Amino acid sequence: MTVGGHSSLGGAGGDSGRAFDPHILRRLLAYLRPHRRRMAAAVALMVVASALALLTPYLTKVAIDGYITHHDAAGLARVSALMAAAFIGAYLASAGQSYLLGWVAQRVLATMRDQLFRHLQRLSLGYHDTHIVGVTISRVISDVSVINDLLSQGLLTLAGNSLLLIGIVAVMISMSPTLALLTFSVLPVMVVITNLFTRRSRVAFRETRARIAAVIGNLAESITGMRVIQAFAQEESSLARFEALNKANREANIRAVSLNFIFNPIVEFLSMVATAIVLWFGGLAVTRGALTLGIMVAFLSYVSRFFDPIQELSQLYSTMQAAMAGGERVLELLDTQPDVEDKPGARQMPPIAGKVELRDVRLAYREGEEVLHGVNLVIEAGQTVALVGPTGAGKTSIASLVARFYDVSGGALLIDGIDVRDVTQQSLRRQMGLVPQEPFLFPGSVADNIRFGCLAASETAVEGAARAANAHEFISLLPAGYQTEILEGGVNLSMGQRQLICIARAALADPRILILDEATASVDTMTEALIQGAIDRLLAGRTALVIAHRLSTIRNAGLICVVDGGRIVETGRHAGLLAQGGMYRDLYARQFVDQGV
Repeated sequence: MTVGGHSSLGGAGGDSGRAFDPHILRRLLAYLRPHRRRMAAAVALMVVASALALLTPYLTKVAIDGYITHHDAAGLARVSALMAAAFIGAYLASAGQSYLLGWVAQRVLATMRDQLFRHLQRLSLGYHDTHIVGVTISRVISDVSVINDLLSQGLLTLAGNSLLLIGIVAVMISMSPTLALLTFSVLPVMVVITNLFTRRSRVAFRETRARIAAVIGNLAESITGMRVIQAFAQEESSLARFEALNKANREANIRAVSLNFIFNPIVEFLSMVATAIVLWFGGLAVTRGALTLGIMVAFLSYVSRFFDPIQELSQLYSTMQAAMAGGERVLELLDTQPDVEDKPGARQMPPIAGKVELRDVRLAYREGEEVLHGVNLVIEAGQTVALVGPTGAGKTSIASLVARFYDVSGGALLIDGIDVRDVTQQSLRRQMGLVPQEPFLFPGSVADNIRFGCLAASETAVEGAARAANAHEFISLLPAGYQTEILEGGVNLSMGQRQLICIARAALADPRILILDEATASVDTMTEALIQGAIDRLLAGRTALVIAHRLSTIRNAGLICVVDGGRIVETGRHAGLLAQGGMYRDLYARQFVDQGV
């Protein structure tokens, strides 16, 4: 069993460095299919805008050669009106194209992020345990944005500029092949410069993506660990680490931007050289009568427009590179398969009575690193079983298997005689409840957080669950009672209050199997008594698996299992285990030596 699944696109976070990958592009283009009509309309408007952009310089030639030189005011008026109509048409076509692209862009952006979030919820806990939160956020926010830039605008920009370039070349050659070839004499230099720019920008871009990912990862890590940073007065060292990463990111971006600062002036210079060529050779041709003034003026207009799409296409390379790298990472995430999946034809779990059986269960989070070795355990329906033992012994691993956060590597785990791998995860977990050691609350009201255990519950049911969890009294004293908004991380509530709300949430869900991961580990003695009373009511009539560090809280457990080194080494009731004089007695004695036990 491996954590995090596998990807068909290679290693985690890899970047092939390719500016164009047809496989990635084909998969990304699938997001445009639902909007193909609007994209087709945008393409049509793009063609219209490009055609009108090509028309206006030609109309200038017609005006000069056909009417101005012949003093034909009526004809000049007609051409001027036609040119004004062309400008208005180009404006409307461009505006319509921008609107359609913006409409498609926002929907593609939302679709991709929805799909990523849905997939992240499908992925097993093994993935989330082994991937940095900041990097995952970067995939959903940053990488999706650059992909969207390419899909919604980049590809159409590529098509539009390419079409405009071809049209300009065709019109220039049709008007004067000689002057066109003289104008294009700067293109070999442009090709060399563009090639150097794209090669350098590829390296620079890859570095900027790596640097910003490091900044986001460090930021998320530091915010999560702010309590520890402040507790050890390590603000300066944390700031120094962030500043170093931020400086590296800044310098990488400066190097990337500097390439544009060099490339853009070169393009402008070549454009001026081409303009000078047209003026010189075109002017000489006009004086000799070999070329009309209108053609030379039109050429000047076409030359000024010729280098704009070249410059935009060169810049589009960076967008393409960003989208390929972002697309690779996003598709890698989407291709990551959950470690725990419903098998084809998995059935719904029937109503649970609550008997849990582990038969020779083995678990390896990574190949060759087994953490549970042949665990055998039977928990009768309605029985409370406590798991105790040193840190890293395997207690949480056993509880995670019962909730099917992981699948066994060997043996079998059965509930009411049914192998949990034969039923759907959702139908199984809907009949289970979890009270974690670190209580987690979502932003929203107190009532909303309790109701998370049963979204359709009434206000009366929510209050009943809170009373059962010994939480009603303190909730009633909050500024808005059950409608009090909980801040991010539950910072406006104490640890004990957050835990009582979590117990109320579990009580409202009315699970048949309950897992408690040391719910009283981080609270004071008085709050512990409240929590323990709530837990005792919650356990009544339910199968419960309790991970215990404070052994005083599990004296009345129906069965106590001592876990060590991935094996259950002792089982029994509290008094019997003490009498055995084994590992349980040693653990108990170390906790209560000051009490003379």
